[in-house]
Amino acid sequence: MNIDEIQFDDNGLVPAIVQDYFTREVLTLAYMNATSLKKSIETQETWFFSRSRQELWHKGAESGNTQKIVEMRYDCDKDAVLALVLPAGPACHRGTTSCFTPASLSDLTPLKAYQILVTLEKLIEHRQKERPEGAYTTYLFEKGLDKILKKIGEEAAEVMIAAKNSDPEALAGEVADLIYHVFVLLQVKALPIQNVLSVLKDRNQQP
Repeated sequence: MNIDEIQFDDNGLVPAIVQDYFTREVLTLAYMNATSLKKSIETQETWFFSRSRQELWHKGAESGNTQKIVEMRYDCDKDAVLALVLPAGPACHRGTTSCFTPASLSDLTPLKAYQILVTLEKLIEHRQKERPEGAYTTYLFEKGLDKILKKIGEEAAEVMIAAKNSDPEALAGEVADLIYHVFVLLQVKALPIQNVLSVLKDRNQQP
């Protein structure tokens, strides 16, 4: 993104829409000036300009609810910025995922259910760093790669058994177990789930 192309307003600001990269839910609308936009690009985390305090602010600097930028775009008039992010926590200071109220004119829900994948990845990452005593994830990390791979094999077999038994509830549970252990493996290998989803996205776009 070429900052020189952005059409800032008379106050040197441009509206910045922040959207969840996976669920596509709009999280917040804030403002950036040239400096905060530059810092956002350089650090790959959202920085804004507070109109009330007249100062820069780094989202999550105090709360820990940072927003890792995956993509940044500007609109056709180059007077608005869109940041697609991986949120580490709620976007709103009130503790809600989004600063916007729930939809009132539609019963359609966003792909918010898939936020659990991001939450799961963050939880496993935290377990690897903190190694809380008694946690099953800690146990897997301490046992190492061979144990994790063995568990993936076992869970895959359980998925097949549940499928053969035509038990939807058991199948859902076994698939959940398999996904969890795969996420542990991805964490050990330092491979973000984003990379896997990108492969799926690319494959879906192929003719």
